[in-house]
Amino acid sequence: MSDIPAELRFAESHEWARLEADGTVTVGISDHAQEALGDVVFIELPEVGKVFAAADQAGVVESVKAASDIYSPVGGEVVAINEALADAPESVNGDPYGAWFFKLKPSASDELDKLLDAAGYKAAIGE
Repeated sequence: MSDIPAELRFAESHEWARLEADGTVTVGISDHAQEALGDVVFIELPEVGKVFAAADQAGVVESVKAASDIYSPVGGEVVAINEALADAPESVNGDPYGAWFFKLKPSASDELDKLLDAAGYKAAIGE
């Protein structure tokens, strides 16, 4: 059974999004996604300044079992990346909601509302 924090929003592609007090959106992958991938060994993050539309490919996460694209759950400009993941990509397995990937300055404030809430994501993954 996956851990699904109620305060987060989720994309059907298994990224989570958290609205921060400063208006940025922090993005990572769900507990369900990291469980499916297995031991994460490499993460390719986007460049700061890159602009994405919602659902654009923003990076890659590789595990011992597979490689999977990471998609931007909302549109916006990348304002920060979690550089610690370069040296410790496996931290995603231990703390998928603490080991964030990147932060966006969203281009539209209502895009978060289009994502799944915790209950909707739980239903989407069949739990």
